[in-house]
Amino acid sequence: MALTESDVTRIAQLARLHLKEAELPTLGAELNQIMALIEQLQSIDTSNIEPLAHPLSVIGEVGLRLRDDIALPANDEATRDHFMQNAPAREGGVFLVPRVIE
Repeated sequence: MALTESDVTRIAQLARLHLKEAELPTLGAELNQIMALIEQLQSIDTSNIEPLAHPLSVIGEVGLRLRDDIALPANDEATRDHFMQNAPAREGGVFLVPRVIE
């Protein structure tokens, strides 16, 4: 499926790109190359291939690098107030945010 100049113009509008008329053919050709590559990838039969949790798991066992879930020591009020001094609105040691759901 080849993209037309009107398709390229619409995609540019959706992406908030300001293109000149002279750039449309070049961008259209590049987008068509990308679409051709996607079609080529979609034509590959992957029904018998098991998904990988990590690309390197093909080589060997990959352990997740997660830190231990250890509670940090509680901060005192002075430290909390120091971090909250730039907050536009605060009360009782918490940030106040505008209501977004009515």
